[in-house]
Amino acid sequence: MKHIVLTGGGTAGHVTPNIALLPGLRERGYQISYIGSYNGIEKELIEKTGVSYYGISSGKLRRYVDLKNLSDPFRVLKGIREARVLMNRLKPDVVFSKGGFVAVPVIMAAGRKHIPIIAHESDMTPGLANKLCIPYADKICCNFPETVRNLPEGKAVVTGSPLREELMKGSRERGLAFCGFDDSRPVLMITGGSLGSVNVNTHMRAILPKLLSTFQIVHLCGRGNLDPALDHTDGYRQFEYVSEEMPDLFAAADLIVSRAGANSICEISALTKPNLLIPLSANASRGDQILNARSYEKQGFSKVLEEEELTDEVLLQTILDLYKEKDIYISAMKAAGQTDAVARILDLIDAASETRRH
Repeated sequence: MKHIVLTGGGTAGHVTPNIALLPGLRERGYQISYIGSYNGIEKELIEKTGVSYYGISSGKLRRYVDLKNLSDPFRVLKGIREARVLMNRLKPDVVFSKGGFVAVPVIMAAGRKHIPIIAHESDMTPGLANKLCIPYADKICCNFPETVRNLPEGKAVVTGSPLREELMKGSRERGLAFCGFDDSRPVLMITGGSLGSVNVNTHMRAILPKLLSTFQIVHLCGRGNLDPALDHTDGYRQFEYVSEEMPDLFAAADLIVSRAGANSICEISALTKPNLLIPLSANASRGDQILNARSYEKQGFSKVLEEEELTDEVLLQTILDLYKEKDIYISAMKAAGQTDAVARILDLIDAASETRRH
């Protein structure tokens, strides 16, 4: 039986694409193992799938001054040693990495054992973790055509991001019922997760009365960001986050306001939902969300509002304009078509594993 090791972690965005590959890997006869950090979010998410999980030491390599910079390199070195032991023990035919710093020791250990490696880069430009992994990778999957020029010649393959099958099978009726909504007004979904969501939440709540005259609103505001004073507002539901019901909320949404994380915008475009992207500013990130958003704006998939331009009035008018123009964005996303990212990535994994076995 072919054996694959999956790796990636630190955020859900480094784990859910791996989870999206699981049904196809099982259909193709793979034994599956997962290597992540001891207690990261990946451990909780992967153990729910029944996949064998192995923890290693992990540290973050930062470009900025931090006391942890003194200790984390030793954690990385320990992780490399632990990953080498696991490679000798598991003897995989191929490794697939979705990124994050926990993947770095795994990729380095696999590379030194000459195990084929397929990596995935979601953002327009590679992050530091993936930059460290690129020399070891045989192929690097990416979401944006622009990414190819930032990667070594012959390694990059534009595949798109693997999406969970259940994401495409949501029910509008269930989504409306979950929120207590009806069909009297369109549904606006606001989602930004916990990272940098406070500013968007503040502006959204400031214009809430005006928005509610046009929309019903479901607001995924991030952990610790609920406003109890709004709990009984007619036509408004707020959640810290949603898991199982997310496909149904997507199905119910007529418009989406989101940050511009690569996995999120891939999901939104695959579902052809008119969307306003508010990327994290360069002051709060390495600027990858700005590049992601600009690419989608250029392709006609998204309306974009920069964080520096964000005011109550501008946000309200931009959302209303988006609703008027929604059919233009839907048409652009439908015309682009969606590649079957899961199938393309599985084919690359198959080719790599066969190279190893022969």
